Amino acid sequence: MIRDQRREWVAAYLLILPFVLIYGVLFLWPTVQMVYLSFTDAPLIGPGKWIGIENYVEMFDDRRFWTSVRNTGYFVALTVIPNTLIGLAIAMMVSRLKGWQQSVILAMFFLPYILPVSVVYRIWNWMFDLQFGIMQHPIALILGKPTPVFRTQWLFMPSVAFVTIWWTCGFNILLFLSGLRSISTDIYEAAALDNASRWTIFRRITWPLIWPVTALVLTIQLILQLKIFDQVYLFVQGGRPDPSMVMVQYIYSQAFQKNEGGYAAAISVALFVIVIVVSLLQFQFLRARGEK
Repeated sequence: MIRDQRREWVAAYLLILPFVLIYGVLFLWPTVQMVYLSFTDAPLIGPGKWIGIENYVEMFDDRRFWTSVRNTGYFVALTVIPNTLIGLAIAMMVSRLKGWQQSVILAMFFLPYILPVSVVYRIWNWMFDLQFGIMQHPIALILGKPTPVFRTQWLFMPSVAFVTIWWTCGFNILLFLSGLRSISTDIYEAAALDNASRWTIFRRITWPLIWPVTALVLTIQLILQLKIFDQVYLFVQGGRPDPSMVMVQYIYSQAFQKNEGGYAAAISVALFVIVIVVSLLQFQFLRARGEK
């Protein structure tokens, strides 16, 4: 018995060893190096001298850093909850379809998700073009005249958020559709026999049973949107980057454009802490909400 247990332990350790090695080399060691680098004045490539917490003191006094934090938070507010609710609404509509119709509609919604960000940028930059973009027609009806949305400060973030939701919503739809399919039809049939309205069925049956998937989608979206970079960087080309700068873009600016690796590492540590703290707070809130 003791020999069999030892063999099982050895086999278990051998199976998890590759993952532990890869995780340590690709995540833990770079994280430790990033934290160490944040206490130095090192350039992007090469060593630097130890300066203690000077980078962090400079960061907290940096107006551009706080601008990037506000812009990131604003973008998260514009995308996380709307993207989740839109994905749930579309998934519920798609779930009512059957056969090839459901497959075709689901593929149409999921297709944008597989596009690279450069293609998404080209599509929507053309559609919002001031001279011939087809989106300028509804914009002119609302604002009274054609408007360059990616060159207008108050429209920039909402426009990028709109594009992001269009681009990433397909994955949320797929997750919600999987959750909806796991709900037994017997529950809905029993509710129909009791003459329950659609709103009652959603509030009393669908929403509580789909809540674990909703919490998963919210968490994934929160982490992804806190790390927003590609869309903002591409759409801001030719405009003023500072008013619309997000945190990862600011890290890129400090590291690759100004060659301040130590200061960029300090901002990266701040973003890392923000992602962990906000994710944990949201997880605790969603778990408490799900237990009610």
